Amino acid sequence: KMKIATAAYPLDWFDDWAAFESKARAWVSDAAEQGAELLVFPEYGAMELSTLAGRNVSIDLEQSLHAVSERVPQSDAFYAKLAAEFSVHILTPSAPVFDTNVHPDRPVNRTRLIAPNGKSAVQDKQIMTVFERDPWDVATGSGPLKLFDTSLGKIGVLICYDSEFPLLGRALIEAGAAYILVPSCTEALAGYWRVRIGAISRALEGQCVTAMASVVGNVDWSKSVDAGSGMGGIFGPPDTGFPSTGVIAEGILNQAGWTIADAPLGEIEHVRKTGVVRNSTHWHEQGGDESTIPVTYCDLR
Repeated sequence: KMKIATAAYPLDWFDDWAAFESKARAWVSDAAEQGAELLVFPEYGAMELSTLAGRNVSIDLEQSLHAVSERVPQSDAFYAKLAAEFSVHILTPSAPVFDTNVHPDRPVNRTRLIAPNGKSAVQDKQIMTVFERDPWDVATGSGPLKLFDTSLGKIGVLICYDSEFPLLGRALIEAGAAYILVPSCTEALAGYWRVRIGAISRALEGQCVTAMASVVGNVDWSKSVDAGSGMGGIFGPPDTGFPSTGVIAEGILNQAGWTIADAPLGEIEHVRKTGVVRNSTHWHEQGGDESTIPVTYCDLR
């Protein structure tokens, strides 16, 4: 069986790089020791890297975006080291990344899925929330959605708000996704529930497993990610082989830590073939004009 660990993740102050490495290692080793093979960190979990540039930078939105982006190659390299050391797949905390191949002067919201063999690929957020449009001015992600083909199964990623749009989820299902990861950063309880409802809806429609991670807790060194509300959650279709509620596992609201559960590929394949309902198969019977959303294949096996 495959175990997924999804984080309720507090942002911390780092006096130096060693402090970041210590935290990252502790979180990864904790999940790995509990048998997890796929670790999901939340949206904008990387904003804590801005503290390495000092409070004057972390408290200023624009400066903090640049400070985090500058650290992402270094943090990605360390997560790759941990993925290999603990033999796990890691979806890194998403970060604002300035990539001139995408936009000349604005960041995208980017996460990276890293396999234990060292292979990795990125997913950028597709649809920006109101605050990401103004004042953050985050650019729309580059290229299409990605389908990550891994030794654990085929995985897609919908970053936070993206999970609330059914055609994005459907594009991943059509491409072959069995798992959809939903890293999130929500300040209010209403925001958490919007994303949770989106994640559960995508699990129902696609007869797949979705895994939602959250930023939790309050900080005084940022005006942009100063409050986080949520918890980890792993969801499936309320049908054959899954809980009647569709909730495979959930954490405790605003309590930091991992939520871990089995999510074997066999159960997903079984419910798609023999479920009481067949949402995934019957999707096209609703008719209408369905948008075509391209998905790029990424081989991480």
